Amino acid sequence: MSDPAEGRPGRGMSSGRLEAFTDGVVAIIITIMVLELKVPQEGTLAALSDSLPILLAYVLSFINVGLYWNNHHHLMHATDRIDGRVLWANLFLLFWLSLVPFVIRWLDASGFSPMAMASYGVVLGMAAVGYELTERAIIACNGAHSAVAKAIGRDWKGKISLALYVIAVPAAFFARSVAIILYIVILLFWLAPDRRIERALEN
Repeated sequence: MSDPAEGRPGRGMSSGRLEAFTDGVVAIIITIMVLELKVPQEGTLAALSDSLPILLAYVLSFINVGLYWNNHHHLMHATDRIDGRVLWANLFLLFWLSLVPFVIRWLDASGFSPMAMASYGVVLGMAAVGYELTERAIIACNGAHSAVAKAIGRDWKGKISLALYVIAVPAAFFARSVAIILYIVILLFWLAPDRRIERALEN
């Protein structure tokens, strides 16, 4: 077999099982997140308003995890094969995503303390690193001239997101509102449709 790093066919495994495993883990993460939500003890708007901060944190986290799942789904469909590097990079991504329910619980228990706010950014930032590593491992496996490599390109969205997390995490200790705004900005940044992979597959 020829070297996949040259963009030609090489050895590798199908991405189907990896995608199915990731789907299952993401489903469990979302289930745990919703189970962590505390139901108001009284049937009043005041009681509901007390739960509003953690509910908004859940919504933010749900969308973040959903975005990773959506982008991972498209990434796998553009991937012809995977190898051990991809498996480990993907596990690294899933490890950090699995900590999202933990930091949500910490946010609630600590009253959104600066340390918990910063940790929330660290977890999401490291998940972004994990996704970046997964992309790079897939490109290394499939070749620099593969469809997935052309679709991802330099991945400026990923790099900008990481830079914003680097700013947001220390900001949580001095101005929590700035950190929250940056977390939302990153989310909105990724909510914008990214059709790089779809366009690459159509060509």
